[in-house]
Amino acid sequence: MSDRRSFLRQAGLLTCAFSATSLFEHMHAAGFAAAAERVRHLSPADIARDETFWNVIQQSYTVSSEMVNLNNGGVSPSPRVVQEAVERYNKMANQGPSYYMWGVMDKGREPLRKKLAELAGCDPDEIAINRNATEALNTVIFGLDLKKGDEVIGTKQDYHNMVNAWKQRAARDGIRYKQISFDFPIEDDAAIVDAYERAITHRTKVIHVTHIINWVGQIMPVRKIADMAHRHGVQVICDSAHAFGLLDFSVKDLGCDYFGTSLHKFLSAPIGTGMLWIKKENIRRVWTLLSADKPQDGDIRKFESLGTRSFPLEQGVGEAINFHNGIGPKVKEERIRFLKDYWATQVVGLPRVRIHTSLKPEYSCAICGVTVDGLTPGELNSKLFNDYKIHAVGIVWENISCVRITPHVYTTKDDLDRLVRAITETARA
Repeated sequence: MSDRRSFLRQAGLLTCAFSATSLFEHMHAAGFAAAAERVRHLSPADIARDETFWNVIQQSYTVSSEMVNLNNGGVSPSPRVVQEAVERYNKMANQGPSYYMWGVMDKGREPLRKKLAELAGCDPDEIAINRNATEALNTVIFGLDLKKGDEVIGTKQDYHNMVNAWKQRAARDGIRYKQISFDFPIEDDAAIVDAYERAITHRTKVIHVTHIINWVGQIMPVRKIADMAHRHGVQVICDSAHAFGLLDFSVKDLGCDYFGTSLHKFLSAPIGTGMLWIKKENIRRVWTLLSADKPQDGDIRKFESLGTRSFPLEQGVGEAINFHNGIGPKVKEERIRFLKDYWATQVVGLPRVRIHTSLKPEYSCAICGVTVDGLTPGELNSKLFNDYKIHAVGIVWENISCVRITPHVYTTKDDLDRLVRAITETARA
């Protein structure tokens, strides 16, 4: 009984993830505050280069020492504080699942919704908490009232799950799904916006835009695309799976109508967590993807009728937000961009080496594509892992062919020095 009471007292701390009793406060707040105080006179760009500051952050992760993980564009590891939160919530749930899940943890969703809204810069009543960007965006794609002959514009470089969702709607409902194509990198916003505008006809209802192209890291001018689309009476869906928790922005500043993201990428939330944002006046016009008692209601919570779900994962998002805010969104963005530039600028001029991503800050941040002439992406990726224990990913999609490299805040300069050595030696061989 004594052990059980002790456990419940500890678990009770987790019901206050956004209070002074949060797990982050116990584990990291003092250390982060001390590190921040030491560099508070510096700009975010200067803090990005301060290795002493980032050593504090790096120690908060539990990543394997057996390899260098540079595939954070797929999914990012959670810091220790998030892992411990999920583990303790899971133990709590298994004390009595139906009581602790629905009687205790479910009450944590509204505070979480509020904190996500603060991070996103929007109204809490515009946010639904779900499992990933695919689920969020599919909710909109299959929920909009589009009829036969209506047009949707996307690109061949959009994420394949979204491409397939639009193709399914076209096959089932007779809408027309048009894909334009880009040769990245592009360092001209007007050229990108004009390509979308030229594809618009009187039947166009929706433009689907990817905030950061996941294959090569191109940052798209979402606001300029949205402003142009709205002048033509066209709505905009934004796939921001790789931007939220990485770039310091407000969802409302993007000017889009619908927005979906994964929280398990750069926010480092538990794997299998995501978020849907819909402009408040549009909520009623979107049918729920799964059944709801009022599918055309104006309450964003109608999209959360997922059945039994992982409450421990969902509640762990709270500590991920605390961790993210403890670093500082702009500081974090500048650090990850610095890490990308650190390795890419060292190899960009090497014979046989090609960089497939702009190195201008307005057009890229974390993700960067690289190739070595004479090797396929699969061959280069295998060599990186087999010879240097560097985990990346080979990309072959439409007109894109490269190895995608994606660091995160826990990545060290030593990790990237190993990558530079690997690419240099491979190119010389």
